Amino acid sequence: MSFNIDKQTLDELNLMGKFRQGSVYHLFNRTKTRGGEQLLDKMFRHPLGSSDAINERSRIFHFFQQAGHTFPFDALQVTFMHEYLDTGGSRNAAFTMASLLVIKSLAVLTRDERYKEIIQRMHATIITLNKCRAFVASLRHAPEPYAGHIAAIRDILESSQVKDLSNIDIYQSIPMKTLSHYDSLLKGKLRQKMGSVLAFIYETDVYIAVGSVAAEKNFGYAAALPPEANVFSAKDLRHPCLSKAVGNNVMMEKDSNVLFLTGANMAGKSTLMKSIGIGFYLAHMGFPVAASGMEFSVREGLYSSINVADNIGLGYSHFYAEVVRVKQAALAAASGKRLLLMFDELFKGTNVKDAYDGTLAVTEGFAGFRECLFIVSTHIIEVGEALKELDNIRFAYMPTIMEGAHPRYTYRLQEGITEDRQGMMIIRNEGILELLNFSVSG
Repeated sequence: MSFNIDKQTLDELNLMGKFRQGSVYHLFNRTKTRGGEQLLDKMFRHPLGSSDAINERSRIFHFFQQAGHTFPFDALQVTFMHEYLDTGGSRNAAFTMASLLVIKSLAVLTRDERYKEIIQRMHATIITLNKCRAFVASLRHAPEPYAGHIAAIRDILESSQVKDLSNIDIYQSIPMKTLSHYDSLLKGKLRQKMGSVLAFIYETDVYIAVGSVAAEKNFGYAAALPPEANVFSAKDLRHPCLSKAVGNNVMMEKDSNVLFLTGANMAGKSTLMKSIGIGFYLAHMGFPVAASGMEFSVREGLYSSINVADNIGLGYSHFYAEVVRVKQAALAAASGKRLLLMFDELFKGTNVKDAYDGTLAVTEGFAGFRECLFIVSTHIIEVGEALKELDNIRFAYMPTIMEGAHPRYTYRLQEGITEDRQGMMIIRNEGILELLNFSVSG
């Protein structure tokens, strides 16, 4: 089962972006090697679709987090090893020797740098293989089946051919016969095994990088459940990219698969929804999550509508863009897929009456898809009263505490429907009415 997410949801949750400050990808990208970074990117773009695969990857990240390893390889030497193996070669040692003799001769006659680079990359390969052997020997009590993967890498590194290579003294001139023998061996017979070693190094890079973030940020790990359970439960869930973020407990299940969220503007509804979406996505990757604990049923996709904008190119108004987004979500839900769907402040682009009617109708409609999880937020609290007859809706709100004439937001989720209405008070506090009256009188 694959996991689907569209560009708008990726952008709204700020999941991707190597160079984008504040993105979730940027948070975890502490990789040292180009191969590790490429693997991290692949993991972000392809969440896992089975509970077994998710839980297996989570156990590996947790293992590295607890071990507290630092990356034991030199990134430049790893790059040289990759480049050396990537150049290709011949399985025939005699042919390899002839080629190397030509290159060495050109180095003397024309200052050709290729021979020097071959030696340099051979040295880097030897050093990296030695470091890898030492690192693999230090890995104890790894979870299965990852322990079997470590054993396979250990077998490659402990093979007589690789050990003989590692015993070469890189501070002495390597005889041409020896150089040609190992050049043809590494790029021929052992090429696939060397590729496995490089892949292991890149995986290690990602595991250490992500595990270090989890340790530093005090992240937890999510337990993946089969799709049929239809559960999302998180303790102390927070936004991973915000410092001093406030955590909340969130619970959704088969008999209450709709969360109806109310609260005043600035009370934290959007941030909570983004926290849920990000945690949900990271959990499907098997990554650590910004929560002390989480359980979730594997879904087939995540769909959000949080920051819908108008589309001048297509001639869409803000309201029509919202309608199109809801239609897309309805089609996805109607297809029978198990999804998490999130809508923040539905139909902001129209009048209050239409927004009320639209929010009520859409929430009632999506509540009928009991195999999906659905979150909708609004500050039109009257909608909540009209939805109380539905037995699968849980009502929660983000409260506002008034301290005199000034609102304070706790960002702590509470059960029920809010009655907070501070819009005009905030307008007054900002002195807007006085400014307008002064302008008119002036």
